[in-house]
Amino acid sequence: MHRGRRLGITGLVVAVGLLLLGSATEADRGSNSAAAFVQNVVYSNRIAIFSKSYCPYSLRAKRVFSELQEKPFVIELDLRDDGREIQNVLLDLVGRYTVPQVFINGQHVGGSDETLDALANGQLQKLLGKSSI
Repeated sequence: MHRGRRLGITGLVVAVGLLLLGSATEADRGSNSAAAFVQNVVYSNRIAIFSKSYCPYSLRAKRVFSELQEKPFVIELDLRDDGREIQNVLLDLVGRYTVPQVFINGQHVGGSDETLDALANGQLQKLLGKSSI
């Protein structure tokens, strides 16, 4: 009888654990889906830019690619309900909360200044598989 009671308690502990796992807060689920979204964007697009539509630094980074006749996949965080969560994921991923954050072929280039520096030193063209301009 003592053994049956132990299994019952173990079963109860497992059931409670599953209930707790299943009842993750909306914020936890949002964070997980934001992380999955960021990973998908970064690795599914040749060029990805996390941006804000009004940010002059984001506009400058997007202009670089326009001048190179490239069409990046742009995520305007200020136009998305989950923009803050995505920005938190970027903070965890690259150590920065600022925009823009530019990725080429899954590799983090950086923000606007780093993108311009990469253009000036030919690294951007190399990442894009283009000859230097």
